[in-house]
Amino acid sequence: MFQMRKDIVSTITKPLQELVEELPPGVRAEVRDFVEFLLAKRGHRSRRTLRQDWAGALRKYREQYTSLELQRQALTWRGD
Repeated sequence: MFQMRKDIVSTITKPLQELVEELPPGVRAEVRDFVEFLLAKRGHRSRRTLRQDWAGALRKYREQYTSLELQRQALTWRGD
């Protein structure tokens, strides 16, 4: 049967805080930075929802522009 090494099992069963406390101070700072990055990234994504209130807003230009021309014109209108 499959047997895991004791050091691997101990890192799986140890709480994250204990594992971090075993690291040198400089590496702990890197772990903290990375965790803060992950939290900020996750928080940023959860706040943004896709807006679709613009759907159909350019319908009046359907006969005047092709879809590609309308995309380019929309960029002009937005100032991009």
